[in-house]
Amino acid sequence: MAREKIKIRKIDNIIFVYKRRGLFKKAEELSVLCDAEVGVIIFSATGKLFESSSS
Repeated sequence: MAREKIKIRKIDNIIFVYKRRGLFKKAEELSVLCDAEVGVIIFSATGKLFESSSS
């Protein structure tokens, strides 16, 4: 009985998730360093909205 080959698929959104987290973290750091309010709005390739604000 032969073993079936497993197909390996790349997760498309994983890079976007890491970049989004990094951008939100940098925005928070900028807010603390400059004592300013910072807002970030991101749309994914599928049109989903992600937003973050410092206040």
